[in-house]
Amino acid sequence: MIFEEIAQHLSAAWLAAAILLGIAELLIPGIFLIFLAVAAAITGLALLALPELPLIAQVGSFAAWSIVSVTVGRRWYRDYPLETSDPMLNDRAARVIGATVVVAEPIVDGTGRAVLGDGTWPATGPDAAAGTRMRIAAVENGVLRLEPIGSAPAEQLPGQPG
Repeated sequence: MIFEEIAQHLSAAWLAAAILLGIAELLIPGIFLIFLAVAAAITGLALLALPELPLIAQVGSFAAWSIVSVTVGRRWYRDYPLETSDPMLNDRAARVIGATVVVAEPIVDGTGRAVLGDGTWPATGPDAAAGTRMRIAAVENGVLRLEPIGSAPAEQLPGQPG
């Protein structure tokens, strides 16, 4: 009984699926479900125009339009990337590049330790005595690559010794 009702209103089911996928897109991080929602909406609209469309053709339409919409979406995001106010939001290592740190253990033969935040980190760079202020040039595999503070202004991280 319920399957007959669903079969009679498949276009509404496809459109409802499109709406649910759109809502899921809002609730789940990412940008994938919206393309499936577009494919479901197109399939639902096609079923309104062609009410005798067999189920296998509907599924094929959904699959084909999913591929097309994902391809178009990927191309769109490639050509028009999203700009963010904080491009280093998820790159914690990049956030400390340019900050000043204090050498905690002397850098001898290129290795030592530096104070960053509330801990000490392994560091590489030119030889320097403990207490020397240096700038983070890069972070590679959890190791700070330090350079002497030059004429360029250094960025001070909150909580760092000045």
